[in-house]
Amino acid sequence: MSNIASEMANMHWQHDLLSSIEVGIIVLDKDYNVEVWNQFMENHSDVRPSQIAGKNVFKFFPEVDEQWFKRKCEPVFSMGTPAFIIWEQRPYVFKFGTSRPITSTSDVMYQNVTIFPLASTSGKTDRICVLVYDVTDQAVAKKNIEGLNQRLQEVSRVDGLTGLFNRRYWQERYEREFKMAVRNKPDICAIMLDIDHFKKVNDTYGHHAGDLVIQRLANLVKLATRETDITGRYGGEEFSIVLPDTTERKAKIVAERLRKLVSLDAVAYEDINIKYTISVGIAQFSPKYTQASQWLEDADKALYQAKEGGRNQVVLASEVKPT
Repeated sequence: MSNIASEMANMHWQHDLLSSIEVGIIVLDKDYNVEVWNQFMENHSDVRPSQIAGKNVFKFFPEVDEQWFKRKCEPVFSMGTPAFIIWEQRPYVFKFGTSRPITSTSDVMYQNVTIFPLASTSGKTDRICVLVYDVTDQAVAKKNIEGLNQRLQEVSRVDGLTGLFNRRYWQERYEREFKMAVRNKPDICAIMLDIDHFKKVNDTYGHHAGDLVIQRLANLVKLATRETDITGRYGGEEFSIVLPDTTERKAKIVAERLRKLVSLDAVAYEDINIKYTISVGIAQFSPKYTQASQWLEDADKALYQAKEGGRNQVVLASEVKPT
């Protein structure tokens, strides 16, 4: 076989090899001009090898962050060490559409990229090879699992009826705040509140109406508190709140605002407007508390006095007379 025929045969199988591999293969020189652009890259970019050969890769793909990509490639050129880019760090290097646009939930191809040196006969790295792997299926699956785990975590923390924290998670957050308060002694208050004569609402209008009242109160609690406040449904018609960076006086202002909102509110049920009120107890953190339960007990005692005193009122733990 002549040398020309031998070279053509070699080129043919090399072309077949590069075309059949389901991985993007790019060879770049030191100026980031393209020397090899395989079938995978052509299929996903709609750029033919004849169009891009000898051209700067950044001119064809402006979405590639040139400075960042060069920082990744410089150690490959200078030290001959491979570099790796995973989709968790950067979803893609080349912005390609997904290979399965109908069945995939992703609009783009997630990519893992390997960059390795191509040494010349002199031993110097004059070129690098960039391998682009389509990892969309794996990435989407992982993101779906992470999303599911997040939703499960939210479900485990949130009360289904009100959207506030459930008692277990609220208690966890409350105890964390107590431990921090013991160390730092900040201004922070705990609030306990519940709906006055709630049993009468259930007995008169039914449990569905009672649920609507609880939901409405939860919405008003959200309206009256800050994002940094820790709000929860403590149980039944009872709610609990922690107000960080809040003195007893300021906590009473918050509680009174909520109480007034509730007293002016009415829940529409069938053809009836259900009026309701709340009673509130407040306890500011004190260094005298050695256990988290003591702080909440003082708020609960204040709530009890608010009910004993006629309901629809706010009582501070500092106002409660010892029994």
